[in-house]
Amino acid sequence: MGAPAMLRSEKDVEQDRELAWQFLRYMVTMREVEDRIERKLYRQGKIVGGVYVGRGQEAIPVGVGLTAEPEDVLCPSHRDLALFLIRGVHPRQIFAQYMGRVGGLTRGKDGNMHMGDMNRRIVSIISAMAASVPVAAGAALALRYKGTHNIAYSFFGDGATSRGDWHEGLNFAAVQKLPVVYVCNNNQYAYSTPVSKQMACADVSDRAPGYGIPAEIVDGNDVFAVHGAARRAAEHARAGNGPYLIECKTFRMTGHSAHDAAEYVPPELLEEWAQRDPISRLEKKMAEKDWAGPGEIDRVYEEIKKEIDSAVDWAEKSPYPDASELTDNVYERG
Repeated sequence: MGAPAMLRSEKDVEQDRELAWQFLRYMVTMREVEDRIERKLYRQGKIVGGVYVGRGQEAIPVGVGLTAEPEDVLCPSHRDLALFLIRGVHPRQIFAQYMGRVGGLTRGKDGNMHMGDMNRRIVSIISAMAASVPVAAGAALALRYKGTHNIAYSFFGDGATSRGDWHEGLNFAAVQKLPVVYVCNNNQYAYSTPVSKQMACADVSDRAPGYGIPAEIVDGNDVFAVHGAARRAAEHARAGNGPYLIECKTFRMTGHSAHDAAEYVPPELLEEWAQRDPISRLEKKMAEKDWAGPGEIDRVYEEIKKEIDSAVDWAEKSPYPDASELTDNVYERG
């Protein structure tokens, strides 16, 4: 009995090592892409409109996104860029999207994070974050009608849970026992409003039992913990047990958007959460467990930065849309 257990344990360790490298690549790519967008292209005047990033929150879309199957439906928030990368959207398409070029996912018809790709089962982001919660319920209902075992993932921030459409969406999904995994990026602030000023309950997860939905709280800066919670949630939803909510405790290590200096955030909070950076924590774990040899992580950064340099160059060479395409793929409700 002892030998098989040892073999299984070794296999599990190897799987964790491989998973750690996947986590690292996606998390670093997300941060590097967003840094290039927010700290360079936006400030160079090459991006018009708002820029919203998920710096410090990368463990959430990566940890959850890698539990999703290709036919599952993703409804991301504006801080879940890694979901696009995981589904195969190339950084050059993302840069082109933000610069309003034909090479972007909307072919220059919309800017910044307002993008989706139904071929990849990614629903376009809705600015009023809670508005996508009922949409996710609808997607889950469609999946069930089709007789699949697939599920929908709905991502939102803590502020979204104070809106009526969030509660309506959860209630409908709960009553219908729809296969939805709800993921709250609780980054402590809804724009400039701290959680303590927008809800009387201690945790976002406290809202779920009122709808008969199981929920759990997880360290949103520990990508392995997020991944484990997401796997449990997905198994619950795929088994026909209805929705599941995961509250990921994290912190927004930037302003609400690129034009927000976040002067309302106490400096000591930023310092405290900087010590819990999800990428640094993963790198430390990989070093402690000898999952990364000397220089291996540095080489990953170098490869990603080269890829991003090339992607930006490609996007800037992508043309703006021609006026003749103005009404293409634009629909009017009769």
